[in-house]
Amino acid sequence: MRAQETAYRFSLLVCGHPEDAEDVMQDALLKTYQHVKRIDQPDAFRTWLYSTVRNACLMKRRRRAGEPARLESLEQRIDRSDGATAAIDVADPTRPVDEQLIADGMDRRLRQALGKLPPAYRMIVAMREMEGLSTREVAAVTGYSEANVKTRLHRARLMLRRHLEAV
Repeated sequence: MRAQETAYRFSLLVCGHPEDAEDVMQDALLKTYQHVKRIDQPDAFRTWLYSTVRNACLMKRRRRAGEPARLESLEQRIDRSDGATAAIDVADPTRPVDEQLIADGMDRRLRQALGKLPPAYRMIVAMREMEGLSTREVAAVTGYSEANVKTRLHRARLMLRRHLEAV
């Protein structure tokens, strides 16, 4: 269960949308299950899981490049008396616990500032600051050198500070 929570939390930070995060988490966990026997060292599992989630997020982003920004369900439309149709807005009073924890743990301003970072910088901040990975682990997941991870993390922190000070 811990791998699922970690995969979802990280995919939500990287992808930005709960629906995408759930899809990415499922893809990453399936791939993890299929290949877990190939991981020789237990310490490498964490890095491998983050790499799998990262790659799944990138693949999701590539697939979505040509998709429309918003999709409407045909089932959630009603006919109005004037012959036109209108979308039904159904509120969901329950939110998954993990969404509540993420929403409670990060205030709105920080999430907005994170959303303004370029994806590569946002990913490094998420892994290093929020997920607690070491610089070496972040380098292994991203394929960057440790020096490059440190540089990007420093730049990302500066960008975050600018975004937060501007609001």
